Amino acid sequence: MTSEAFARFRADLAAAVTRGRRAAADAGARNGRARDRNRELAEQARSRTPAPGVEATSPDVRRVANGFREERGLPVEKLPEATEAFAPEKSVDANANVPSSRPAPGPRGQLPRAGDDDEDFSQGQILY
Repeated sequence: MTSEAFARFRADLAAAVTRGRRAAADAGARNGRARDRNRELAEQARSRTPAPGVEATSPDVRRVANGFREERGLPVEKLPEATEAFAPEKSVDANANVPSSRPAPGPRGQLPRAGDDDEDFSQGQILY
């Protein structure tokens, strides 16, 4: 091998190593941004405040992603299901178990007529 060919080989090798280092640095920066974004999304899921316009991930995709992480020994956080995470907080009605003195509304949302004659259904349009 001549010195000219050797010098060309070293220059090509140095250029290839430089390109490889740049690609690795770019990939590391992308991965860092993705990790930061995932951390933010996990915090939003924990605090039950979804970002505007964000839709929940389907259960199938979550299952596959968790399996992928587990196979590679990566950490898998236990987050609430999408229906639980994005559902509004449920409030407990203090009178929920107290029977009401009013009758339940009928099929059209109307209450039954309060009258003295229990035998007359002609105006009730089939019981309401």
